[in-house]
Amino acid sequence: MEAGRGYRLVVPIDIKKKPREQELPLHNRWHPDIPPVVEVKTGEIFRVEMVDSTGGAIKKEYTAEDVKHADSSSVHYLSGPIRVVDIDGKPAKPGDLLAVDICNLGPLPGDEWGFTAIFDRENGGGFLTDHFPHATKAIWYFEGIYAYSPHIPGVRFPGLTHPGIIGTAPSVELLNIWNKRERELEETGPQYLKLCEVLHSRPLANLPITKGCLLGKIEEGTPDWERIAQEAARTVPGRENGGNCDIKNLSIGSKVYLPVFIEGANLSTGDMHFSQGDGEVSFCGAIEMSGFLELKCEIIRDGMKEYLTPMGPTPLHVNPIFETGPVEPRFSEWLVFEGISVDESGRQHFLDASVAYKRAVLNAIDYLSRFGYTKEQDIRPKTNKMPIGPRLVRNSDIPQCTYDGKLPSTKNPNATALPSSMQLAHEKQHDPTT
Repeated sequence: MEAGRGYRLVVPIDIKKKPREQELPLHNRWHPDIPPVVEVKTGEIFRVEMVDSTGGAIKKEYTAEDVKHADSSSVHYLSGPIRVVDIDGKPAKPGDLLAVDICNLGPLPGDEWGFTAIFDRENGGGFLTDHFPHATKAIWYFEGIYAYSPHIPGVRFPGLTHPGIIGTAPSVELLNIWNKRERELEETGPQYLKLCEVLHSRPLANLPITKGCLLGKIEEGTPDWERIAQEAARTVPGRENGGNCDIKNLSIGSKVYLPVFIEGANLSTGDMHFSQGDGEVSFCGAIEMSGFLELKCEIIRDGMKEYLTPMGPTPLHVNPIFETGPVEPRFSEWLVFEGISVDESGRQHFLDASVAYKRAVLNAIDYLSRFGYTKEQDIRPKTNKMPIGPRLVRNSDIPQCTYDGKLPSTKNPNATALPSSMQLAHEKQHDPTT
């Protein structure tokens, strides 16, 4: 494509159609045998359109019932795979590095809205699931770089739009490595791996499952589909191929260096976010939306060996490189909420960043729910004890479901099993008669 001639639309999306009905079929698994839907050449700018991560399962209606019953087996829906060749028509080869420039991005025209959600505690939950077990949803509307929500009045902020997922297809060898290590984690992990011992633990790994599986051009019900569906990796974690990286600064002007494991690279992307917190730690800690990317690729021959250091037993154990762009919202004033390594039972933890982070997030949520935040509002502690400007309060009209689950609140077993001498000292210290 000649310079100045704009982009080529290679993956179109019709927002009125479901993922299985799109002109070019989507996929929600990683596997080397999922065939590419289109081919692009290095140097050309091409446009990829994407449905939201749920494929339209979460609606614009002001109810959280769709969040409560969301099917986690089907996310995320990805556009691609895209086969990448150089200007001479030679495909990217295993061992190459695929450099992907994000030239432009945004919501799909006519679909300028998104949602933020807290999943039901027994359907994925979130980082603070003991405190917020209910399925909850907020709808956001976009006005240029800004978003506002009728469910969170008084707030408008500039977003930093980015893809949550961008990656290349794994080789058979790499796919086997993923499935082996994740199965071992699922089978043995609960005995010794608990997130800080005080957080509700979601599944430690999401193993291959045929339910909800979408494999692009591969027709469901065929022998190939059955085989691939039982092998294909889920899209939930980030891995050596990039995948679900959830880097909020991966916006316009950014560049991604992805390892190539199969011929053609088979690039896929999806899970667009209008905005997101670092790492999306609250599970759905982003404003999810449909959207588009305008990309440009180059192939760095033998780049894996030259630029990537294996962090494991094979040359496939590499990590992609992300170069953030020059654009992001700038806020000149902010409050910092500290968290200390003490859990909710009062037990001290030694340098446990997750416990400290949880405390800091809870402090911030409580503070903002009492004093609110808008650009014009001063919420700093002050002698007159009254915040200036409009006040953000808890909104009883936010779409929320009841929590009907059976899971008890998670507790730190170490904090309730103190040595007898410590327990006696603790009781004596808090006895008002002593």
